[in-house]
Amino acid sequence: MILVNNIKLNISSSHRQAIDKAVKLLAIPRSQIKDIWVHKVSIDARKGDVKFVYSVALKLADPAKEDKFKNKHKDISVKAEPQITFAKGERPMGTRPVICGFGPAGIMAALVLARMGFKPVVLEMGQEIDKRIETVKAFEEKGLLNTASNIQFGEGGAGTFSDGKLTTRISDERCSFVMDTFIAHGAPREIAKMAKPHIGTDLLVDVIKNIRKEILSLGGEIMFDTALTDIVIKNGRITAVKTTNGEIATDNLILATGHSARELFFVLKDRGVDMGAKPFSVGVRIEHLQSEIDKGLYHDLAGHPSLPKGEYQLAHTKGERGVYTFCMCPGGQVVAAASEENTVVVNGMSRHARDGKNANSALVVSVEPKDFDDDFTKAIAFQRKLEKTAFELGGRNYKAPAQTADRFLQGKAGINMKRVQPTYPLGVTEADFNKLFPSFITDNLRNALPVLDRKLPGFGAADSLLTGVETRTSSPVRIFRGEDYQSNIKGLYPTGEGAGYAGGIMSAAVDGVRVAQFICENYRPQY
Repeated sequence: MILVNNIKLNISSSHRQAIDKAVKLLAIPRSQIKDIWVHKVSIDARKGDVKFVYSVALKLADPAKEDKFKNKHKDISVKAEPQITFAKGERPMGTRPVICGFGPAGIMAALVLARMGFKPVVLEMGQEIDKRIETVKAFEEKGLLNTASNIQFGEGGAGTFSDGKLTTRISDERCSFVMDTFIAHGAPREIAKMAKPHIGTDLLVDVIKNIRKEILSLGGEIMFDTALTDIVIKNGRITAVKTTNGEIATDNLILATGHSARELFFVLKDRGVDMGAKPFSVGVRIEHLQSEIDKGLYHDLAGHPSLPKGEYQLAHTKGERGVYTFCMCPGGQVVAAASEENTVVVNGMSRHARDGKNANSALVVSVEPKDFDDDFTKAIAFQRKLEKTAFELGGRNYKAPAQTADRFLQGKAGINMKRVQPTYPLGVTEADFNKLFPSFITDNLRNALPVLDRKLPGFGAADSLLTGVETRTSSPVRIFRGEDYQSNIKGLYPTGEGAGYAGGIMSAAVDGVRVAQFICENYRPQY
């Protein structure tokens, strides 16, 4: 496959124009082209000159001739199409593999194993997605928190209530497999051609249900409302798992818990699983009018019907600490993401249309293992302290503490609310973030806001609303594993974001595929 990249056209251009420009650059007769299409489209809004940037892909009638284009031009590359293979090994697997967690990593691992005939058993502490949505709604409307099923726990994982973002920095051929799987199960086909693909929370729900149906049709079993409570180890190997619904014998456990399975992390530590602290970040959600973000990015072209909702990714580093935006949700809302009683945690989500009035993102400061003496239990204690303090400052009723940017920068408590109205569903309470965070967090946020405002005009506007507390950016834990993807306990496969090997839906899903592939290549089912 030949890729022609960096084709810049004005925002009134068409896909046909991009294809014509690619053919002209290649200087090749149309008769030699078997297929040609727009591969990706992104936006370059730098310097106030907004352009679409196309990548066009094509296949030649004679594939052997494609290699000669490798060095023809700096914007032309030749790329082999990703080929994912799945093979069965020879070692008999006498017990069904168990997967703990049905988020992106667990879902993809279960799907691969089911397709290869292993009939996996999935344990999910939370509810199936339709019940989970109702439970989340009850928390948002009435403050009724279910600690087993919420925005963090349940079918689909924490990413279900985000934006269905599939952007990733990893380069792995399994990304195409994951993308194709989502599309085959109901995701919009256009996500394959987006520079920053997203499904949207509303559409992701049906995609997850459709994948679940395939797993079940292939003999897999999914046990909702079932928590993993302990592991049984003999001679350094997993032999069974204990759950809230009884014990299950297994020699292979894929641990795909997600980043908030705190109690299970402590159990694993007690059982001698090799674990450590890893970097993560904490901070706030910052909300703006989406129209102001569009103006900051697109300038006079803001509101043009050809342009998508504006997205940003900003960062500033001073000294050893980085401040950056994360999980930006265009036209989205701030959500109540607590999973423990008497705590407040915020996150963000968007629906597919991204048609909400506000934009939001996490605005967070990095923390390092050395901040916690390389002890993950201290890192979790740090998260919990912030979440409990946020609950106190919010009024002990799951309202979230908030400040407008002007008050925060002035070191004054309260909200000077103007254009930006809070979207956090349980309401916000005027607060002083000096009472929430240690000084290294507030100092770095205050230093960064004016810098980020220069990068994106309007980001630090006086009525930008800061809502706390964002603590679940990623797992504070890494469960160490070897080249065989197993921990020091054989048969235990730490996988995905909770184990410290991913950051987001796509990378977690890819890691689930990767681990399942390894198991398939080394075993064959014998049951």
